[in-house]
Amino acid sequence: MEKELIINSTPTEVEIALLEDGKLVELHHQKTNNNFSVGDIFLGKIIKTMPGLNAAFVDIGHKKEAFLHYTDLGPKLRSLLKYTNSVLSGSQTTFSLDNFKLEPEIIKTGKMDQVVTRRQPLLVQILKEPISTKGPRLSCELTIPGRFLVLTPFADIIAVSKKIANAEERKRLKTLIESIKPKNFGVIVRTAAEGKRVQDLHEELAMMLGKWEDVFNQLKGAKPPAKLLSELDKTSSILRDILSDSFNRIVVNDKQLYQNIRHFLGNIAPEKVDIVTLHNKNKPIFETYAVTRQIKSSFGKTATMNSGAYIIIESTEAMHVIDVNSGHKMSNQNQEDAVLHVNVEAAEEIARQMRLRDIGGLITIDFIDMRNNEHKKELFQVMREAMRKDRAQHTILPLSKFGLMQITRQRVRPEVKINTAEVCPACNGTGKVTPTVLVTDDIERDLKFILQSGSKGKMTLKTHPFVAAYLKKGLPNLQMKWYFRYYKWIHIKPDHSYQVSEYKFFNDTDDEIRLN
Repeated sequence: MEKELIINSTPTEVEIALLEDGKLVELHHQKTNNNFSVGDIFLGKIIKTMPGLNAAFVDIGHKKEAFLHYTDLGPKLRSLLKYTNSVLSGSQTTFSLDNFKLEPEIIKTGKMDQVVTRRQPLLVQILKEPISTKGPRLSCELTIPGRFLVLTPFADIIAVSKKIANAEERKRLKTLIESIKPKNFGVIVRTAAEGKRVQDLHEELAMMLGKWEDVFNQLKGAKPPAKLLSELDKTSSILRDILSDSFNRIVVNDKQLYQNIRHFLGNIAPEKVDIVTLHNKNKPIFETYAVTRQIKSSFGKTATMNSGAYIIIESTEAMHVIDVNSGHKMSNQNQEDAVLHVNVEAAEEIARQMRLRDIGGLITIDFIDMRNNEHKKELFQVMREAMRKDRAQHTILPLSKFGLMQITRQRVRPEVKINTAEVCPACNGTGKVTPTVLVTDDIERDLKFILQSGSKGKMTLKTHPFVAAYLKKGLPNLQMKWYFRYYKWIHIKPDHSYQVSEYKFFNDTDDEIRLN
């Protein structure tokens, strides 16, 4: 599978498109002024505890108070509080935990007001970005992620990704990490670490400890709310999490970002530096690589597939509902196989749509009814395989007796919503157009206004091919009559993208002449 990352940078945001075999599967937006991203570590302050919710609200500087549930405190909360208070008071003089005495763990069934108090400073990490009217969701189980490893302060454990299936490799990695792991830190070994040398893992571990030292230095003398550690920018964090040998191209249209990505890749994967290229053509980068066209065709209520079948996606507060329809092109021969074919195609498209739109929560899918139990099992396996590439945690249930499939998918960021509908250029959204027989009168009226305004130089009229042909028809035609009337030759250029009653005037530098 070929993977491409197309990055469109503007002064206000960065748009990142991930393509797999040329098909758009993920779309990310990052505002340049976004101060609250998943993974950021803050020194917050408890505003109030809510015994009924067994939770607390924390001030981290967001306009909405952040939410911290008891289950997100983590068993090592007492050690975290002790470390925070020690650094703030100055009694903890090093970021190292070698001589730090861990405190007893808190119980899973405890109460929030028994372990934290109002106005108490607390080290927290953003678990979910602000979504809709809700503030950020927090966790006290701090993690510092790398490409191969994840560092967890105060949790003195070693865990190896379940996706590393080889027993000998798992044992090798665990033994290796035990030899380099600092005291009172835990390490989670990611799937990308499989087959890596001790030098690669040791270098990354040193880098993550450097980040923990940055947290320590920022924490000294800090007053809540304060950001102590920023997660990587969206581009770098995506590269860190998904970069693999199948990545064959990264294209970016900003020179500074191009240099940053090459530098970042030089640190984590030097062999991949040459796949980064700078887009410096006049044509927009998303149009060059057909990303804009895919965005227009993929978002909206309905998504159509190659066979003519389509899915309808509806969203409510409680869940997302997806309906599969066969369309009018389904073969009449061997109806059961035809239904299976449509459902399989729909399952693959739904998996892509969930990644692309970052749909989270509960998703219910109404597939076309199937009576064959083997076909139902096959569809379930197809959906599992299609979602295997999805980095978000998810659970898929087999088809119910009503023919419905239920999926839960992790939600950590707001859903990507793009309105692909455009205002009709012919009616400007009113639903009504001026009589087409009067379009030439309108063109001449605007032409007269432009010429009376003192416009000089070459002038071009762009309009629908039908109208352009009418203006040039016969001898003398309207184009000639305008020349004799206004002593100026108007170049007429047909454009298939224009509506019948749509037209625009352009000057000699090909800039539109606006009439208002």
